Amino acid sequence: MEGAQAVREAITCATVLELFVTERAAQRHPELLEACGAPVSLVTERAAAGLSETVAPQGIVAVCAALGRSVAEAVRGTRLVAVLAGVSDPGNAGTVIRVADAAGAGAVVFAGETVDPHNGKCVRASTGSIFHVALGVAPDPHRAVTACHQAGLQVLAADAGAGRNLDDLVDAGGLAAPTAWLFGSEAHGLDPDLLAVADHAVAIPLYGRAESLNLATAAAICLYASARAHRRRSGAGPIT
Repeated sequence: MEGAQAVREAITCATVLELFVTERAAQRHPELLEACGAPVSLVTERAAAGLSETVAPQGIVAVCAALGRSVAEAVRGTRLVAVLAGVSDPGNAGTVIRVADAAGAGAVVFAGETVDPHNGKCVRASTGSIFHVALGVAPDPHRAVTACHQAGLQVLAADAGAGRNLDDLVDAGGLAAPTAWLFGSEAHGLDPDLLAVADHAVAIPLYGRAESLNLATAAAICLYASARAHRRRSGAGPIT
């Protein structure tokens, strides 16, 4: 994790193994050094730039314990899950983690040939949300779907070519149940055999002239639709 905000989240929510910091960053953020509870190494600006993957390094980098766990562990007891299958863009994947966290999802699953959730760009795009949700990792996306079913989740596949409209599903009360949303890559979508094992394929209606939505936007619409349905069913009231 690099940058003060990301390191702050890591210290609060994860296991920090070591902290690397420049003299300037140490002066700016003494509270992080005091709170980290791990070895702190003072490094030069040049060394910090070498550790960083950003254009403008902040001079503070934390090495943390890996976060991935089995899908069964990640989705156990959750009511809302995002499953990424074949998503290769780390920025998109990290943004979906952030969206899932904001929508109150309990887990994000990385299934099949999907980018590593520990990829630097993915971690940065999550803006700390990577520590707020359980991360499941499954080499086989079909096993990920099976694990979600076994956890009592319906699996809805977001697919632009699907026959069922998201608005119709919302109106019919189809999102009130615990749900795992299955998302594929922007370029290729979901494999037909993976669509076949989902409970329903769902399309987001496009009312304007846009050809499509990007992955993170589609995930936000689907996850928030489920979150709203869950809150209404539980009597939590409208989302403000």
